[in-house]
Amino acid sequence: MPWNSDKYNEFKVERYKPFFDLVSHLKDKPKMEVLDQGCGTGELTKYLADRLSNATILGIDNSAEMLAKAPTQANVQFKEISIEEQLKDDRSWDLIFANASLQWIDAHEELFKQIISRLKAGGQLAIQMPSQGENILNKILFKLVQEEPYSTALNYWKRASPLLSIDEYAKLLFDLGGQDLVIYQKMYPVIANSTDDLFEFISGSALVPYFERMAEPVKQQFSTAFKREYRFIFQKFQLFMRLKGSSFMRFSSMRLENKT
Repeated sequence: MPWNSDKYNEFKVERYKPFFDLVSHLKDKPKMEVLDQGCGTGELTKYLADRLSNATILGIDNSAEMLAKAPTQANVQFKEISIEEQLKDDRSWDLIFANASLQWIDAHEELFKQIISRLKAGGQLAIQMPSQGENILNKILFKLVQEEPYSTALNYWKRASPLLSIDEYAKLLFDLGGQDLVIYQKMYPVIANSTDDLFEFISGSALVPYFERMAEPVKQQFSTAFKREYRFIFQKFQLFMRLKGSSFMRFSSMRLENKT
């Protein structure tokens, strides 16, 4: 997919929060050999290298646009290759790290088997993936791409999330020999200054594979329809919050009056 590093980084503060949570669970050991799967611009790969004790890291990504921004550091190398292709290499690692990358790959049961097979004995696996099933923007996206003229423009293609449930991942990791498992779901709210910010946020990630497949006139039409849909929903939500807040304040006043 033709990733735009500048577009992606417009919301990097929001996008990077899960990374720092993921890093907090790592057990630092000296001189680890680390594979960063889907390293993007490499900015966070450098942070990972600085966080670990004398680690050597290989950051991989299949986007030349992203890797063009990668920093230079003696103990960090970068390679343009897909995660699937790299897994064909039988090299093993002390730590395999994947931040917001594996959600783009299907068949997670087989994928996780392949990844874990590349871990050294006692190695660590650290993975973070966005779960978008209940996300309003993604629900709108999935609905629109199945409507005309977009479904025809996409040749009836749509990107269904390959993510399993937390229980399924727990069982899968345990069955594959995982120990000291830490598996959880956390919400990272995006506080937007305007509804346009919401479009800019998703256009740097989930919209990328759809826009890649659309001609410019259809892409513009889709953008307009997408914005119309989510503005309508969020306007209703804001009205609901105002009404709810107003009701709550009246209720609070009544209670105070009764107490006096």
